[in-house]
Amino acid sequence: MKYVLFVCTHNAGRSQMAQAFFERYAPADVRAESAGQEPADHVWPNVVEAMAEVGIDIADRRPKKLDLEMQLHADWAITLGCGGACPYVPTMVEDWQIPDPAGLSLEETRPIRDLLEQKVKELAQGRIDAIRDDRTAHAMRLQRLLPSLVEEFGEEKSGEEIRACVDLMLEPYDDVPVRSFVLTLARRNAQECLREGRCGALV
Repeated sequence: MKYVLFVCTHNAGRSQMAQAFFERYAPADVRAESAGQEPADHVWPNVVEAMAEVGIDIADRRPKKLDLEMQLHADWAITLGCGGACPYVPTMVEDWQIPDPAGLSLEETRPIRDLLEQKVKELAQGRIDAIRDDRTAHAMRLQRLLPSLVEEFGEEKSGEEIRACVDLMLEPYDDVPVRSFVLTLARRNAQECLREGRCGALV
């Protein structure tokens, strides 16, 4: 399972629409989440109404705050025109300059909805293999684990062996959603493997 994260400032308009369109167009093995740095209390009413016009009900969705778990969880991320207000997401990131529908009329919201649908549909149907094949998130997790393991085992094991071991220990968890917990598990497993000398036989 791969995860695409849509991020805007309030998670009340653009990122909610993008998530909903991705759920409509993307295959089942690639899922979407959305969040914001400063989540609003509710999805904007004009956005709810605009999405209802195209047969998507988001009235019950609630804005969520972007947290570390979501960032570690993402395999691909889209920021939506929020500039400096959007936090760094440690994975493959695209920025779409999409106007904010906050406070706009339904008539003014429709072109934003339609632009988002076009871009999300292209992503979900035209570039899904790139999302499936992208290893950026795996590489970021590898970078978080390697320094401490090299410090611990560097005098006994080569850098190549340590890296190969961590790679192997991370692989089973690539589809697990809670990635910070996975880092703890993978590090413990790599420590045991390196300490017992089992990694050389596995890699």
